[in-house]
Amino acid sequence: MNSNVRELRPKPPETEKITINLGYVDLGHVDLMVQEGFYSNRTDFIRTAIRNQLERHADVVKQSTARKSLDLGLRNYSREDLEAVQRAGEMLHINVLGLASISQDVTPELARATIASVSVLGAWHASAAVKAALADRTR
Repeated sequence: MNSNVRELRPKPPETEKITINLGYVDLGHVDLMVQEGFYSNRTDFIRTAIRNQLERHADVVKQSTARKSLDLGLRNYSREDLEAVQRAGEMLHINVLGLASISQDVTPELARATIASVSVLGAWHASAAVKAALADRTR
């Protein structure tokens, strides 16, 4: 890459790593399904199982998302966004199902001055200082 080219905004990861514990028999069943060629690997099996369950309960999820007024997907809050909220004399209530991120250039002071509450189902990316500043406002 040319040395004078910089990425304007780092791309957030599209996945979040989780750890699960499975009993040996369940794990053996997963391995058997992989060995028989139904799935390419354990991760493929687990992702497929999760997607199937989410699809099975899609109506309930959709109703809950609407009832709780959740933003769905990826939501980034930049320093400019928060400064605009501050100029307007308003406070944000962050309610996200997916990924909520606060830009790295947001100071803890600006976050506290503009964010009234944070509720994220999924993943929340922010600097450790901003997370600490909003700890009492995070559900």
